[in-house]
Amino acid sequence: MGRIFPLRMFAIIIAIVFASSLAGIGHADTVGEGGERGPVTNLPIPRFVSLKAAEGNVRRGPSLTHRIDWVFKHRSMPLEIIAEYGHWRRVRDRDDQGGWVHYSLLSGVRTVIVEEDLLTLYARPDPKSRENARLEMGVIARLGKCTIDWCRLSVDGQRGWARKSGLWGVKPDEIRE
Repeated sequence: MGRIFPLRMFAIIIAIVFASSLAGIGHADTVGEGGERGPVTNLPIPRFVSLKAAEGNVRRGPSLTHRIDWVFKHRSMPLEIIAEYGHWRRVRDRDDQGGWVHYSLLSGVRTVIVEEDLLTLYARPDPKSRENARLEMGVIARLGKCTIDWCRLSVDGQRGWARKSGLWGVKPDEIRE
């Protein structure tokens, strides 16, 4: 009888550890700020990606058995990956809302969301250059090159340079060639 209790406790502990790993608690749930790499892809965590599909279920945990909390409904929407677990990526949007999404719904194509109303697209990364267009808040644009302060964007046939400070989906210190 004395052996049954320790074995039951061992089984309970194993079940808790397994459930925690499925829920994304612990190692897979760490958000790295100092050059951390994902345990699955060995890519930097956090990093930006975009939604490949027109819709993407956002789940409470990294499996099909977890409840769907909501659905992302905008193709090309930029998302930030903050954790990895198997074929699942924990993501968040610009409103810091998120959950677990299957990796097949994500793309490495970089996009950004305009966070400043009537953000100007300039011909060159210089506010004295010609204005090509103005973008409304919430517009999603494809991300090109970035300097320390500017990023080249393209959206609906319009191209130009915008100040990085008016965008979500690119790190403030990120340089892209």
